[in-house]
Amino acid sequence: MEYTEYTKEELQEAKRQIDSTLHKLRATVKTLEAKENVTRYKSQITLAKRRILAFEIANELIAEKLNQKE
Repeated sequence: MEYTEYTKEELQEAKRQIDSTLHKLRATVKTLEAKENVTRYKSQITLAKRRILAFEIANELIAEKLNQKE
């Protein structure tokens, strides 16, 4: 599998976008978990938490790549 080489600026921008999305997803989870009938939102909460994990992994990989470019 081939990997594309990204510039430092592209990686930094990707990380900024992921951080923004993570912030919104975490807020969504808090909102859904605070609902009166939380079991009704179980699947949405699970999906949001899985996305949070995926974005956290992506952020770590981007950080590693940025460290290699220094």
